[in-house]
Amino acid sequence: MKSMKSKTIAALLLGVVLILCSCQDYETYGDKKAKEREAISRFLSQQNIKVISETTFKEQGETTDTTANEYVYLNRNGVYMQIRRKGCGDMLEEGKTATVLCRFVEYNILADSMLVRNDIPYFVYNNYLGQVIDCSQYVDKMSVLRSGTTFTASFLAGGMMYMYHSTSTSVPTGWLVPLNYINIGRPDKEGEETAKVRLIVPHSQGTADASSSVYPCFYEIQYEQAR
Repeated sequence: MKSMKSKTIAALLLGVVLILCSCQDYETYGDKKAKEREAISRFLSQQNIKVISETTFKEQGETTDTTANEYVYLNRNGVYMQIRRKGCGDMLEEGKTATVLCRFVEYNILADSMLVRNDIPYFVYNNYLGQVIDCSQYVDKMSVLRSGTTFTASFLAGGMMYMYHSTSTSVPTGWLVPLNYINIGRPDKEGEETAKVRLIVPHSQGTADASSSVYPCFYEIQYEQAR
């Protein structure tokens, strides 16, 4: 009887220890957000990024000084944005829909690792196609509608973001933030270039994967009007 009682007590103590250990390992959503903020802060420091306010951004004609590596912090959505080029063409008009081509880099800031890109030849194994592919062959297309200062969009099938993120048509909200400040055109004269931006996007404005795992991403994106 004493032996059985001792075993029972030992089992209970072991159970308590395991519960305490699991509690210590468990990360709350608040913990994950704190890690995200730390990762963004570290990235800003490592990349020597100068953060400017929206007031300064407006005073500068809604531009960022790339020679000083300026990014504007947008309070409403927590996105950091650097406009590399405003681009040729015009801003998307109110009530209009456009098909926009995107070449991009997607980098997980928290994990310090490249996820995917289609701006240069980049080879990955793609589960959707079941083979190794050159990502640069898959330009992303998104259908964008402007309603006032709000943009809604969805990816069309066949692009790299669509395939990499489990055939999701959902466009990260962070990708749409620059559309209030850049032109969407198609170069047809010498010297004309497409719009190009760099973004630091928190999980709440990112892909479904980023949102569920709570990690921020760095993006460099080029926007071009489709034919």
